[in-house]
Amino acid sequence: MTSERVTEAPEEGYERGLGSRQVQMIAIGGAIGVGLFLKAGANIEKAGPSLILMYALAGVIIFFIMRALGELLLYRPVSGSFADYSREFLGPFFGYFTGWTYWLMWVVTGMAELTAAAIYINYWFPAVPQWVTALVFLVILFGVNLISVKLFGELEFWFSMVKVTALIGMIVIGLGVLTFGFSAAGDTASVSNLWQFDGFFPKGIGSSLMTLQGVMFAYLAVELVGVTAGESENPEKTLPKAINTLPWRIGLFYVGALTVILCVVKWTEFTEGVSPFVKAFAMIGIPAGAGIVNFVVLTAALSSCNSGMYSTGRMLRTLADNGEAPRVFSRLSSTKTPALGITVSVLFMGIGVVLNYVVPEKAFGYVTSVATAAGIWTWLMILVSHVLYRRAVDAGRLPASSFPAPGGAVCSYIAIAFLLFVTGLIAYDADSRVCLYVMAVWAVALGIGWLVLKNRTPQIADRREPELEQVG
Repeated sequence: MTSERVTEAPEEGYERGLGSRQVQMIAIGGAIGVGLFLKAGANIEKAGPSLILMYALAGVIIFFIMRALGELLLYRPVSGSFADYSREFLGPFFGYFTGWTYWLMWVVTGMAELTAAAIYINYWFPAVPQWVTALVFLVILFGVNLISVKLFGELEFWFSMVKVTALIGMIVIGLGVLTFGFSAAGDTASVSNLWQFDGFFPKGIGSSLMTLQGVMFAYLAVELVGVTAGESENPEKTLPKAINTLPWRIGLFYVGALTVILCVVKWTEFTEGVSPFVKAFAMIGIPAGAGIVNFVVLTAALSSCNSGMYSTGRMLRTLADNGEAPRVFSRLSSTKTPALGITVSVLFMGIGVVLNYVVPEKAFGYVTSVATAAGIWTWLMILVSHVLYRRAVDAGRLPASSFPAPGGAVCSYIAIAFLLFVTGLIAYDADSRVCLYVMAVWAVALGIGWLVLKNRTPQIADRREPELEQVG
């Protein structure tokens, strides 16, 4: 493999088929997923109303991460950006490790979303085995991703539109119940529900902090907007807008929605494995309301799995372009999609179907913890890359980005400390600690793979100057 091929821009050959409205909705949809719709039930059980504060705190950190990513993206927009920035600022091994770990994150997240989708279908058809539903959805979304990026973007647009419209509707209805007292829940709906039942921290601050690992899983995929950079029609305009709207999206869809739900229905009513939104609408007593919400959360799961297939194919191509995955993954199909990379990723997502067959009651918990650990690594690499980029800009070695993060590298340091704290919480929790063992095995496997690659192609470990595509 020649160095010229290795330095070729990873977005080379992609169709810039994602318009502004699609990138905006992909960004919005990335902030609304199964972590909110399904996993929030278990977290409410552990933390009570204080979960609202945990989502707000984590949301601030996510905004720091996204502004750091935004500055990097406008310095050099590339598809598969996280691995590319790690490769540039920390060295080839970190680019290799981050690319493969982000691929793992989405493969495992895809398993989680397929599991969640199967659980939602069981709401209507309890006799249908989970694994059958998971397999059907896997095949359908696989077909969509093979056709074209435009079809992916359009499907993701409408998935996100359903989620956004429904969440706003839930908030409005909840406010109506609180204000006017209509519905079966009207007599007990009150803002005082946030502190009336054993206080705002009913299980203690420690128990609330332990939910941060689950909360961070809910925010996985917000960085997906970075993967779309190579296929956005106008990245210098669409990407900053998508990132800058993140605070109000988090404030409305996470903090706002949970606050309203926990005011309408007291926190003691929610349990693990049941969507708090489905539960709340069932208690409000709106005809078919719970069924409608169940459909909405089903679209959330399918949306995230759809995004997973999209991003894994692109990440494998980035790795192949840099000689860190089989060269065949760098090829594009006639529709300008990395079809082989998507196909291989989907085959691995099929492990989730097997889990739904073997351990349907535990499948979701198993895969979400691994996805969270892989996601934290990705976010850490974004932040560390940003810190090193700012140093290079201050030293005059690199051009400044047209979208600088507020506070420079300070907010990135704060976010790094927070993510290390969450990792410590994962290590402390016996139930989630297993994901760190999985990641340790993954790290050893990747380390062995790197040694093999270096032995076959020594120049792969050489630092190379990136091809700049300055925008803005």
